[in-house]
Amino acid sequence: MTRAVAETVRVDEEIVLGVDTHADTHVAAVVTALGRLVATESFPTTAAGYATLLTWARGHGKLRRAGVEGTSSHGVALNRYLLGQEIQVFEVNRPNRATRRRRGKNDAVDAENAARAVLAGQATAIAKTGDGAVEMIRLFKMAKDSAIKARTQTMNQLKAVLTRTDPSLRDSLKELGQAALLRTCAAFQPGSLGVIEDAAIAVLRVLALRILALTEEIRTHENVLTEIITGCAPRLLERHGVGPDTAACLLITAGDNPERLNSEAAFAALCGVNPIEASSGKTARHRLNRGGDRRSNSALYTVVLTRLGRDQRTRDYAQRRTAEGKSKKEIIRCLKRYVAREVFPIIREALSPAQTSSATA
Repeated sequence: MTRAVAETVRVDEEIVLGVDTHADTHVAAVVTALGRLVATESFPTTAAGYATLLTWARGHGKLRRAGVEGTSSHGVALNRYLLGQEIQVFEVNRPNRATRRRRGKNDAVDAENAARAVLAGQATAIAKTGDGAVEMIRLFKMAKDSAIKARTQTMNQLKAVLTRTDPSLRDSLKELGQAALLRTCAAFQPGSLGVIEDAAIAVLRVLALRILALTEEIRTHENVLTEIITGCAPRLLERHGVGPDTAACLLITAGDNPERLNSEAAFAALCGVNPIEASSGKTARHRLNRGGDRRSNSALYTVVLTRLGRDQRTRDYAQRRTAEGKSKKEIIRCLKRYVAREVFPIIREALSPAQTSSATA
C-alpha cells in the first residue's frame, strides 16, 4: 500500500481523482479544486478493486472528473468502469522529464500529477470509451494483423527451407505458384527422417499447413470486420478507396465516442495529417506532422493512392497542383487532409449516441 495523506475535506467539496495505472495495481490520488492533495492509496486491478477505489475517492468529496494514465492499456477497464459511474475521464500523458527530474518519480506522485493535469486544464483529451462496435473492430483487427504477420514469417521460413534443401526437391517445386506450392507441400507424406530430405519434407508440410490455417483465419477476421463495419458505419465503406482495413483503422482512431472531438481538424490531428506551422521571422512555412496515429495515417495514404490511380477527380486535382509547382509528396499530404475532412462527418454521424440508440432499437 502507498502512503496515505491524512487530510480532512468536506463531503460536498469538489475533488479531482488521478490514477497511475499498472498491470496489477492502480495508485490513486485525490486533489481538491484548490489544488490541495488529500490522499493517495493503492488498489488491485479487479472489479472489487475498482469499486473500492471509487468508494474511497467519493468519501473525500464530490467526484466528477478523473485523470487516468494509460486509458488504452492498463487503465482501459478502469476507464470503462468510471464512465459507467458517470465520471468524466480525461486521458493523461506521462509528465515531462523536467518535472520528473525536479520532483522525483513514484506511483503516488504520478497519480497526483494526473489529477493536477486535469485541474490545471493541461489534460483536455476525453478518453475513448472502448465499449462499443469500434472496440470490437480493434480486437478483430489486432487478431488479423497478428495472423498476417505470422503468415508472412512462416512463408519466409518455408522459402528458406526450399533454398537449402536438395536440388531435386527444389526443382520439382520451382515452377509452382504460391497457392500450388502450399497445396503440394501440405500434401507431402513425411518419411522416417532417415535423411535430410525427409526432414525438409516434414518441415515443409508443417509450414504449409500453418500458412493455410493462418490464411483461413485471416479470411474469417476479414469477414467479421466487414460485417461489424457494415453494421455501424456502412457509408464509410461506400467512399472511394475505403476498404475494411482502412475503415477499421480510421474508426479505431476516432473511437466509440467521436463526439469527444470538437471538429474534423481534431480528427486530422489524431491521424497526423494536419500541417504543423514552423514559421519564424519573415519565413512563413508549415512542416510535416510526424505525430498522430500512424496506422490511420497509413490508411489515409492508401485511400489517396487508390484514388490517384482510379478516381478522375483526384487525378485532375493532382495535375492542377503539379502545374502550380507542388511536388507529389506535397499533393499526397494535401489529399490525406481532404480525405480526413471527408470521412470524419460520416464516422461521427454513424457513431453518435442518437444513431447508436436508434440502431439498437
